[in-house]
Amino acid sequence: MLTAGTMLAGSFANDVFAIFKNRISPSDQLNVGVIGINGMGWSDLKAILKVPGVNLVALCDIDNNVLDKRMAELAGMKVDATKVKRYNDHRALLDNKDVDAVIIGTPDHWHCLQMVDACQAGKDIYVEKPVGNSITECRVMMAAQKKYNRVVQAGQWQRSQQHFKDAVDYIGTGQLGRIRAVRVWCYVGWKKPISVLADSPVPAGVDYQRWLGPAKSRPFNANRYHFTFRWFWDYAGGLMTDWGVHLLDYALIGMKATVPKSISAMGGNFADPSSPQETPDTMTALYQFNDFNLQWEHTIGIEGGMNKTSHGIAYIGEHGTLALDRSGWEVMEEPKSDKKAKVERRKQSDNGLDKHMENFVSVIRSRKMQELACPIEEASHIAVLSQMGNIAFRSGKKLDWDLQKGRFTDESVNKKYLTAPYNNGYKLPVIG
Repeated sequence: MLTAGTMLAGSFANDVFAIFKNRISPSDQLNVGVIGINGMGWSDLKAILKVPGVNLVALCDIDNNVLDKRMAELAGMKVDATKVKRYNDHRALLDNKDVDAVIIGTPDHWHCLQMVDACQAGKDIYVEKPVGNSITECRVMMAAQKKYNRVVQAGQWQRSQQHFKDAVDYIGTGQLGRIRAVRVWCYVGWKKPISVLADSPVPAGVDYQRWLGPAKSRPFNANRYHFTFRWFWDYAGGLMTDWGVHLLDYALIGMKATVPKSISAMGGNFADPSSPQETPDTMTALYQFNDFNLQWEHTIGIEGGMNKTSHGIAYIGEHGTLALDRSGWEVMEEPKSDKKAKVERRKQSDNGLDKHMENFVSVIRSRKMQELACPIEEASHIAVLSQMGNIAFRSGKKLDWDLQKGRFTDESVNKKYLTAPYNNGYKLPVIG
């Protein structure tokens, strides 16, 4: 059951929280540290600090320029910076006994190592999506959570948003009829293809070797650094893992589906063939399940999408189509059906990230793991599904999945893509 503070967090405006802070007992105080604070890690921190009884005690980043910037911003967040320790090495932060829980907001290729280190250090963990940068990493992360029995919440915050739940509930009524096809799309107009940049010296204040971590050693290139790192296979999986884990997740939830029988994909850098990015700016992936097909489609540099929305999920049923996105959902009737289903637009009514953090803190306090909105097992499952699409694209093959063995039937593909290579003396964690 949720704590009083958590329940109130979903009911009152943030400035009302101060009234209740003095009602949080000392034993319910939660000290957090953040590893990776340039992007979502910082957004996650601002969200968790809205929950009564949560205190920031540590920040970690390999870029001192980012650390300086964030430390300066603490005053505006009413956080006493003199009580916040700063680190460049996440292991030193994890050695801090005052830290109860950590937020991991680093690039994808660091998630597995840092999550396992945090489990071993006895910390509870909020890890950004996608949880792993390979299918094998996802399995290692699940094993670490199970062995060390830590609370691990993945940053798929749409799982805490009410209108997403309401849409799934409607699907469960059966009013759409039999759903034979699901389409998922993500057309991101504000992201543009990157242009060629020459290698350059490492910026002052940056521990570039630590940023690389287990990734292949390369000269510094700004294209492979802040934000745009996600367009290179060494560190991430492009839009398929960046947005796919959010949207494909709800495609599977709505269909009560597990794993596909086969996967195929096609695409490329069609917007700018000269771009150095490795992940495709345009891609379609097809997942075949026993009784329906799932199609993923993304583009970079194009804003207009299906149903006049830049992203979404369409469950195409015999009596109607339910279209769901971050702003709301609706049901459009099927003209050929005599049992037409129709629902006018239902709009978003809450802040998913704030509610996701409330849920995380609540479970840390209660230790009721079953109440987590996005536990590592389910986050790993959808990260694997997204990786399947990328692997089908990279291999250029239609792939069949062996459910019993948990691998593709093509062993040459397994050998090349199931596990991301580890370099620079780093090794994939082994959980005994």
